[in-house]
Amino acid sequence: MATLSRADTFIVDVPTIRPHVLAMATMHAQSMVIVRLTDADGIEGVGEGTTIGGLSYCPESPESIKSAIDTYILPVLKTCDIAQVGATMAKVSASVRGNHFAKCAVESALLDIAGKRLGVPVSALISGGARRDRLPVAWTLASGDTGRDIAEGEEMLDRRRHRIFKLKIGKRAVRDDVAHVGAICKALGDRASIRVDVNQNWSATQASLGMAMLHDVGCDLVEQPIAGDDIAAMARLTAQQTIPLMADEALHGPRSALRIASAGAADVLALKIAQSGGLFAAAEVAAIAAAAGIGLYGGTMLEGSVGTAASAHVFATIPHLAWGTELFGPLLQTEEILREPLDYRDFSLGVPEGPGLGIAFDEDKLAFFRRDRDGPRLHPVSAGA
Repeated sequence: MATLSRADTFIVDVPTIRPHVLAMATMHAQSMVIVRLTDADGIEGVGEGTTIGGLSYCPESPESIKSAIDTYILPVLKTCDIAQVGATMAKVSASVRGNHFAKCAVESALLDIAGKRLGVPVSALISGGARRDRLPVAWTLASGDTGRDIAEGEEMLDRRRHRIFKLKIGKRAVRDDVAHVGAICKALGDRASIRVDVNQNWSATQASLGMAMLHDVGCDLVEQPIAGDDIAAMARLTAQQTIPLMADEALHGPRSALRIASAGAADVLALKIAQSGGLFAAAEVAAIAAAAGIGLYGGTMLEGSVGTAASAHVFATIPHLAWGTELFGPLLQTEEILREPLDYRDFSLGVPEGPGLGIAFDEDKLAFFRRDRDGPRLHPVSAGA
């Protein structure tokens, strides 16, 4: 029986390279809960729990993730054979309701330990193993300034870093947002795929107008234009519009994926390990989408390198990932907390090699960005732009 001998959870705040403007908030730094678990044999596993914009995006925050792990999940782990990851997480789920992000961080760390113990990558422990070693990666153009976004897109194309771009819209009038998107589509032309994310900020009427107009200006995909709990309206839009609708905030694991698929409420699912409740749950969501003929996009909560590596291991196992991924979170941060940065090149991300997650911390950087260190504090999020 493999027992837990040590656990450490803490928050790190890493500044972003620019303000990241969302419909509900503006991010100036990314706050990540880092989980480090060590078994009785001294094998350490790491995980990450990260949200977008604190509580402005979802019911969990870095502070609540850390509290849920420390107060409720770790006592359960102490009673488990943590080498049996599935059974351990089932016991956690029976004891802790919701808290998908916290559970995902813990499950990632347990799988990291398991992979290291067996000498295999995490991908080998999920859905029959990896089917690819590189993943296409999108970049979000989120300054809100048309000229600046075009220049940034051109730079990414020139550097061969990204040729899929997602625009954050929804703060302005629908026609103004469409004009912004249309200008970028025209500038980048057939060299790139342009998608948008409305983050639930339109009404059904606005979405009907906006989606039709976005199709006309050359946009390829619209992510969560309306409230994620309005499955009926999402189904109407999916049936009425030519441009594909991608579900994101509507998706909270396998059961919600089944509801969306049954209602015909999306053409594409934004698959996220944290939002799904863990790596195993994300693989279940992918299987439901495949069975229903729904496309998949490897989404992100703008995780740092730990969460991004965990996501990459899952996404590498998916047979058909038609819409690529959005695993650019570490590139949005000014500093890297890993000893060796993830491999971004040729418009893609390399799935980390080696046992477990295949990553190792830069301990000095990690210590510097810990929130509980001495020194000035960042203010990660502001309301609006």
